[in-house]
This record gives sequence, C-alpha cells and structure tokens, in this order.
Amino acid sequence: MRRRHKTKSAALATLAAALLLLGACATPPADPAARAAFEQTNDPLEPTNRVIFDVNMFADKWAIEPLAEGYREAAPEVLQIWIRNFLHWLREPTVFANNVLQGEMTRAGRTTARFAINTLLGPFGMRDMAKQQGFGPEVGDFGQTLHVWGFPEGPYLMLPLLGPSNVRDVIGLGVDSISDPIRFAAISRSTTITWGRFGLEGIDERAQNIEAFDEIRRSAVDFYAQLRSIVRQRRSAQLREPAPETRINTDDLYNDPAAKKP
Repeated sequence: MRRRHKTKSAALATLAAALLLLGACATPPADPAARAAFEQTNDPLEPTNRVIFDVNMFADKWAIEPLAEGYREAAPEVLQIWIRNFLHWLREPTVFANNVLQGEMTRAGRTTARFAINTLLGPFGMRDMAKQQGFGPEVGDFGQTLHVWGFPEGPYLMLPLLGPSNVRDVIGLGVDSISDPIRFAAISRSTTITWGRFGLEGIDERAQNIEAFDEIRRSAVDFYAQLRSIVRQRRSAQLREPAPETRINTDDLYNDPAAKKP
C-alpha cells in the first residue's frame, strides 16, 4: 500500500509540475513579426530553458561525455550492440501498449512479433533477429499517444539532464515510467532498475554520437536554437506530422535538417 501511494504521488507530482509550467508561459508579443517567431519556436520559456541548457552542457562536458568515451573504449563493439538491443527489448512492452492505445493494431502486431522473436532467438533481445525477418522497431510512447488523442504539445522545455522535451512529452514520460511492466516484474528494486536503465541508455546514446554531436556544437552559431530545431523536427517525424520551422525532415537527431543542401 505504501509503495502504491508513492507511485500515485509521483504521477500527481509530474502532472502538477507540467501544469505549473504551462501557467508560467510568457505572454505572446503583440508585434506580428515577433508573434510569428514566438509561435514558430514554441519556446516562451526560452530564458529559463537556456539556463538549464547551459547546466546540461556543463554536465555533458565534465561527466556525461567522458563516461560515454570510457564506455565506448572499454566495451567491445559487439557488447555495446548487445546492450543496446537488450535495452530496446525492455521497451517493447511499453511500445506495444501505446500502439494499442493509439489504435495502431498493425504496428502493435509487429511489435508483438518483434518481442516474441527477439525473446526466443535473441535471446532477450541481445541480437535483433526480428529485424532480419522484416520486423523493424516501432515507435510508441505515451507522449505520442496523447498527440493521437488530440492533446496539444505545450511549450518547448529543456529538462535537467533529460534534455529537450515539451509538456505533453513530460507527462507521457511520467506515465510510461510508472506503467513500465519491468518495474512490476522487479518491484522490490524498481527504483534501482529504473535509474540504472536511464543512465545506461543515456550513456549508450551519447557514445553513439560523440563526434556528430560535438561537430554540431562546434559549428552552430547558436547551439541551443540549432538543437531545438533538430529535436522538434525529429519528434514531428515520430508523430507523423509536418515538421515545424521547416519542411525538411530528418531521421537522425544529429543531422541538421535545417542545413541547406548543396
């Protein structure tokens, strides 16, 4: 009962924080040109977001990137792939649940097939045998589900350590974390498992993109604005809607879709 109370409290705290952030949004400017730019970036909390972004970049420089470099150097490439695949396998039940909630039964069926194949033949997802059989990974999270249900995204947010997001996706992240079946499978150590997975996923993703991320950071005139544009367009592609700020799409977080093509 006590644990259930803590879970409910965490969900309420997440929702309350999101609502407070909504209420703190700045008033749109009256000037038509400024208003258009304001709405295009969807970033009324930009001054606060930039402060958090600077803190995140400090943490990345002195902790996250060195850890990612150490992980990449210490772990053989094949082991990194197995770990990455295993982490993706752990997410498949959540993807399946959101596929169903979105009414995407074909995608739900493909996710089920992926999970079954990789559980049996992987084993436990360490080798992506399902992809070799034509069952590529699907996208499904509760932020995406809220989008399908018609919820607006809310303002752009820069979260401590977690990075770029928006109010809708923050709520979605909270729901996905609380409802994750892996937490219930190991309820006595759910906090340790949750944070361990979060840390390992972050380090693995950073390790995959050290050079590309650093190159954008070096070449960008305004790294904050550049990253905001890339992330919002990538998310729009996942939501299967036209990308904001530009019509050019991207499948890669670290390839700038706003860059002019030769």
